[in-house]
Amino acid sequence: MGRVVGIDLGTTNSVIAVMEGGKPMVIANAEGVRTTPSVVGVSKTGERLVGELARRQLVLNPRNTFANIKRFIGRRYDELTDESKRVPYTVRRDPEGNVRIVCPQLSREFAPEEVAAMILRKLAEEASRYLGEPVTGAVITVPAYFNDSQRQATRDAGRIAGLEVKRILNEPTAASLAYGLDRRDNQTILVFDLGGGTFDVSVLEVGNGVFEVKATSGDTQLGGNDFDRRIVDWLAEQFLEAEGIDLRRDRQALQRLIEAAEKAKIELSGVSVTDINLPFITATEDEPKHLETRLTRSEFEALCEDLLERMMRPLRRALKDARLQPQDIDEVVLVGGSTRMPMVQQLVRSLIGREPNQNVNPDEVVAIGAAIQAGILAGEVKDILLLDVTPLSLGLETIGGVMKKLIPRNTAIPVRRSDIFSTAENNQTMVEIHILQGERQLAEGNKSLGRFKLTGIPPAPRGVPQVQVSFDIDANGILQVSALDKTTGREQTVTIQGASTLSQEEVKRMMKDAELYAQQDRQLKARIEKRNRAQTLIAQSERRLREISLDFGLYFAESKRRRIESTIRELKDYLERQDDRGLDLALAELQDALFDLNQETAARLRDEEGEGFFEPLKQTFASLRGDGNRDFERSWDDRGGDRWDADPWDRSRRSTPSYGYDDRRSPVSDPYRGERWVEEQTSMSRREPVRDRNGGNGSVRPEPAPRRGRPTWEEDQPPRRDRSSQPPAKPASGRRWNDGWDDDDDEWF
Repeated sequence: MGRVVGIDLGTTNSVIAVMEGGKPMVIANAEGVRTTPSVVGVSKTGERLVGELARRQLVLNPRNTFANIKRFIGRRYDELTDESKRVPYTVRRDPEGNVRIVCPQLSREFAPEEVAAMILRKLAEEASRYLGEPVTGAVITVPAYFNDSQRQATRDAGRIAGLEVKRILNEPTAASLAYGLDRRDNQTILVFDLGGGTFDVSVLEVGNGVFEVKATSGDTQLGGNDFDRRIVDWLAEQFLEAEGIDLRRDRQALQRLIEAAEKAKIELSGVSVTDINLPFITATEDEPKHLETRLTRSEFEALCEDLLERMMRPLRRALKDARLQPQDIDEVVLVGGSTRMPMVQQLVRSLIGREPNQNVNPDEVVAIGAAIQAGILAGEVKDILLLDVTPLSLGLETIGGVMKKLIPRNTAIPVRRSDIFSTAENNQTMVEIHILQGERQLAEGNKSLGRFKLTGIPPAPRGVPQVQVSFDIDANGILQVSALDKTTGREQTVTIQGASTLSQEEVKRMMKDAELYAQQDRQLKARIEKRNRAQTLIAQSERRLREISLDFGLYFAESKRRRIESTIRELKDYLERQDDRGLDLALAELQDALFDLNQETAARLRDEEGEGFFEPLKQTFASLRGDGNRDFERSWDDRGGDRWDADPWDRSRRSTPSYGYDDRRSPVSDPYRGERWVEEQTSMSRREPVRDRNGGNGSVRPEPAPRRGRPTWEEDQPPRRDRSSQPPAKPASGRRWNDGWDDDDDEWF
């Protein structure tokens, strides 16, 4: 069974966390960062990119890079504001009135749920890589003020990504879980959540493991991106006045303005003034144009005064619904990166009269809370009870277009409410149920969640038939509506699919497409990794060949080195031709050849350890002579002599039998062998006679001659030099110097 994780699907960034050892832990992505940009892109080669790789191509490829997708999920095209539609990529309306994202590179359109599913799949793959096991389930957070259609669209995105969505959790509720997990005292907490695209305020009572949401409010079209747009408009207007060019009409220039505005907003949280420099922002026929200006914190706050006023209304409404005063709040928890702005923190201080708690990371606290909820569902976390509420009122349309509320907002969920309705006309056999969500009195001012019909009602006068309509909200906030004719017992039940109008068939098709593209991405990733492996092995092999040439000479293991060089050439050719099969074979061949070379190198190193200090010198001279691959039978002696030259008189190296004893002084036993000057002799010369062992009067015994003739000496045999410090002893006085030969004849003395 796979693991269940917690995912914070944000407008700007997304985070994934998991319970490890009873503690929540945020998982870093492949780039080593704990937050992943909620950006999806398609490269010019057709490769799908998610996260930081997609964000890098925002300026160069804006039409095929999609950000802030959370603002479109679960919404119809008519519900979008002009501000939300002002993005570098193309957003259009499909025949059913839903939002579609146009991708020119692939010549197709994506639903917002599909784009969100790519982000979720990326996060799940990162978690699987870290955990070493598949991730099959997830708790996904949404803004508390998301309506039913947006929640259902988020659930569909999880299904398309191949995840079983265990729970849809409100972001402020998740933040309160992360904040109050280890707290046992009773507290009233206000969670102020200002993300990249949404704003929520929730009031909770926390104590003894019980988290009860008292009230929630918010604005799904207000977030940190709106503050960025104020800077973008300010920059564009300044440039328009100075140069007469509207940069907002250029996609690449607009994206550069958005990035510069976000950077300036972040810098103004720590400094009072920031410089904005955008060279070559555009060009005319005469010259390129640059944007250089300075923005102060006071000017920025003046640009965003109306946004601060929009945040006050949900805050006051949440306190009113919870029947609390500002002084009743014990702690204020800030959630979302945009809460780092000083003017937002000052707004909270002025309204609540309390310093915000900044002990939690506003970027990660929601994902940590989602991981805790996943641990609760998996049984890893116990003694925690979470009581959430529905953010908006639910009801149906009655006569005259009036909304009848069945479930008021801030009702604890799960909940089931019913009411009895009747027909509006005589002999009416069919009733249409129109489900609404919102706070307006008239139906047209609220969000339409769907319609369904109850048929088979017996004809009767108006007001006589009784139809029981039940609203059932589960723990995920997903609504199920049923209608029952109490006369016949006929019942009709429908689960609201939401404004995305993604049918089950469409969801299944998108799931198959996502799996297909995921498989293609895995294959492409495997090819890239294989090419990287090949290039790395080529570099290692070439470096190894250079090292061996320096250490052992140019002629060491010549055949194996030629094999490696040939395989490297083949591997480079396969890389250039993109031949995957040939690449596999060449990779295996190069690995085997490199292994054989390393084996021979290791054997030579072991031999050198026992041969002494002069072995490298011997190999160097041998390489210069051209016989570097010859194995020497003899080593140099301890005096540096050339003892590997064979002794022509050594019978042990022949197949002929030797005498029982031999008094000749062997090369090994002679301390001056190869060290004193020996006069070069002809082929008939003989060695010095050996003294009698019995020591008799200096008599000598001739050395026995070899049986098969005596070997001839090369006339150009170089003399051997005596390097010892002890010269040969001179003969005693009165005795003749004996050099071994008589000058008069050719006989022994």
